[in-house]
Amino acid sequence: MDLTFAEEEEEFRRRLRTWLGETLPKLPAKPPPDHWPARRAYDCAWQRALYDAGYAGLHWPTDAGGQGATPTQHLIFLEETELAGAPYVGANFVGLLHAGPTIAAEGTAEQRARWLPPILRGEEVWCQGFSEPDAGSDLASLRTRAVRDGDAYVVTGSKIWTSHAEVADWCELLVRTDTSAPKHRGISWLALPMDTPGVTVRPLRTLAGSTEFAELFLDEVRIPLSYRVGAENDGWRVTMVTLSYERGTAFVGEVVACRRTLARLARTAKENGRWDDAVLRRRLGRLNAEFGALWRLTQWNVSEAERASPEGGSAVPGVGGSVFKLRYSEARQELYDAAADVIGPEALDAGHPWTADRLSALSYTIAAGTSQIQQNIIAERILGLPKGR
Repeated sequence: MDLTFAEEEEEFRRRLRTWLGETLPKLPAKPPPDHWPARRAYDCAWQRALYDAGYAGLHWPTDAGGQGATPTQHLIFLEETELAGAPYVGANFVGLLHAGPTIAAEGTAEQRARWLPPILRGEEVWCQGFSEPDAGSDLASLRTRAVRDGDAYVVTGSKIWTSHAEVADWCELLVRTDTSAPKHRGISWLALPMDTPGVTVRPLRTLAGSTEFAELFLDEVRIPLSYRVGAENDGWRVTMVTLSYERGTAFVGEVVACRRTLARLARTAKENGRWDDAVLRRRLGRLNAEFGALWRLTQWNVSEAERASPEGGSAVPGVGGSVFKLRYSEARQELYDAAADVIGPEALDAGHPWTADRLSALSYTIAAGTSQIQQNIIAERILGLPKGR
């Protein structure tokens, strides 16, 4: 693992810092968190600014419209934008972090030309239609059915936890195209236009009061065969590409955010007298070490990606992303449990600034694959242990 940065990488960091320093003060105020059309417009405007400045799709390959940057440069970008307080990808996260990289890796030339430029320019928003009400963590048990009819699939079924579906233009959709095949082998990956007849979106309100998730109902929805990414019934393999991005790099910026949150928490403890508690200080010190180690693990994963892609450009993250995701999601929950101890009874107030983040942290051991799923991946693919019975 190389923890040093080359001169060209440090120069990239300096240019990025200069651009962020000039651009961020000019941004308009963020819209209300529950006004999704306004949030979509805000997030897409930021994405357009990144595109115009040459920072959109930084690590995507150049033939997919990206900048062909190395994984290390991408890591620097995530670190610096988070430290500067730049907007997160927001409503664009499925397209930029999941669907886009998957299409870049698995799509045809026509599909890449159609879908990738609008994602990079912030013109089209994607959502993810993977999870189903009765499938739980066993994604391969999905039952949404797609039947061929001429040059289209006719799709019927439902999805849940469909991120940003109410403002999305497209959905990366998993469907069952062969009910007689083993459950992992009869799945296909489709791109669904969200304005297609038969599509119904019903927002879900989370424990924190937000509505970024939705139920998605599909009633004989026709999707062209040309909107399938990868071969028919090869969708599970394509999905593993998607999930490797989701587990490998999608949370990197949040590690930086957690380290900043931890520093704020220490300041709060000093201000309200809780810093005198030696047990609490040790707890915060251990969390500081945890997030420091997670950042080093991120650098290790980046080094692995660079070795896998010696010419630079995009590389599919490896199973090391599951190690990162497993520990990060649990450390994040521990961070906000510690925050509740620092803040005291006020942490029970739904209107307290820390409360929404604490409630959100509860979902991280479920999102992008539960902790139990990550443990299985680590056991089988890294440690070489036999599959459980």
